[in-house]
Amino acid sequence: MADEETVPALPATSWAVLGLLSFGRELSGYDLKKWSDRSLGLFYWSPSFSQIYSELKRLEKAGYAGSRLVAPEAGPRDKRVYRITDEGLSAVRAWARTAPLDPPVLKHGPMLRLWLGHLLEPERMREVLAAHRDHAETMRLRAEADAADASADEAWAYPRLTLTWAERYYAAERDLADAMLADIERMRREAAGGDATGRDATAESGGENPWR
Repeated sequence: MADEETVPALPATSWAVLGLLSFGRELSGYDLKKWSDRSLGLFYWSPSFSQIYSELKRLEKAGYAGSRLVAPEAGPRDKRVYRITDEGLSAVRAWARTAPLDPPVLKHGPMLRLWLGHLLEPERMREVLAAHRDHAETMRLRAEADAADASADEAWAYPRLTLTWAERYYAAERDLADAMLADIERMRREAAGGDATGRDATAESGGENPWR
């Protein structure tokens, strides 16, 4: 096994692009973007076209990838396709084995809005959560479909597992949004009709009830 010190200092985007090439296919920049959108974008992030092409240049310069021009199936211009080299395959394998694992960092926009819910109208807060719920379900369906597509290729067995994880993750996000909507409705009812002991929340606070 390679020592950690043998792993080159490359940005995460480099390893992501090299990882896409590690499945042994020649891919154009367009192919890499499409694959990253359908795989990486569901659990990590999807680099832009400019990032992909910048990283391909970096990987070629390092000797981790090579390229050639091929005649297109349609159109007048040749296209450039990229492949991983043996050195590149060894490097990405060493990185996957030994690089420190960064813990996930959660930056949850809808929850930041919920945290500031005292500044929003209840209906606006419900709209934010409902939109997040719909987004999560859309992403779940995408992950489900992409996982089914990946099942046709044995080389994508592990990417298929990550897509299954994404499907479960977005299902959980959908269900959490439903739970938060139910919690807001419960808060509204309690504020409107008194708390669980029957006391009127507005009367005791001496202020206006924000949940009416």
